[in-house]
Amino acid sequence: MKTAPAVPATGLPHREALFLIGAVGAVLVWSGIAPHDRLTWFMEIIWVLAAIPLLIATRARFPLTRLLYWLIAIHCVILIYGGKYTYALTPLGDLWRDWFDLTRNNYDRLGHFAQGFIPAILARELLLRRTPLVRGGWLFYLVCAACLSFSAFFEFIEWWAAVIMGGAADAYLATQGDIWDTQWDMFCALLGAIAAQVLLMRMHDRQLGSAGA
Repeated sequence: MKTAPAVPATGLPHREALFLIGAVGAVLVWSGIAPHDRLTWFMEIIWVLAAIPLLIATRARFPLTRLLYWLIAIHCVILIYGGKYTYALTPLGDLWRDWFDLTRNNYDRLGHFAQGFIPAILARELLLRRTPLVRGGWLFYLVCAACLSFSAFFEFIEWWAAVIMGGAADAYLATQGDIWDTQWDMFCALLGAIAAQVLLMRMHDRQLGSAGA
């Protein structure tokens, strides 16, 4: 039986919201101090600069779930950290490469996994709250499709950046000589979308106030 779109019982407590804004803001300021490549830094953090005012402006009339706010904050930090060093040169990625004897810095794989993981919960929340769609196979599929669409659009942006800026966009692309980098990026996003729904579905439903739905 179909149910009405769920509405979250609570948004994010005020102090918690201030903490997340302050934490992301602090990391953002840190990243802006002598980044490895200023253009790459700006192209990565522009998404954060766009998201924070939007989330603040909509918090009162359309509060998201607590889970989603935290996930977005984590995604912001991932983007900012990648922008600070460029994705191919992050110390964290170099550490993984040395630990696991990898051939490249794989921080960009984490970034694209997050590109599916976090938007999956955002898409799921919007679909459940703003459309007649109900929980089930179609919801799972459409969330994955939305994340793949977003990932493909991001690859378009990288392509356009390469066409417009030429070699100046190399640090932003972070392909590291991998001819299958685009395919890997989208595959990681798909894995992230699937993992988010499998791992966080129950928690997300509880925060959406879905008991008995």
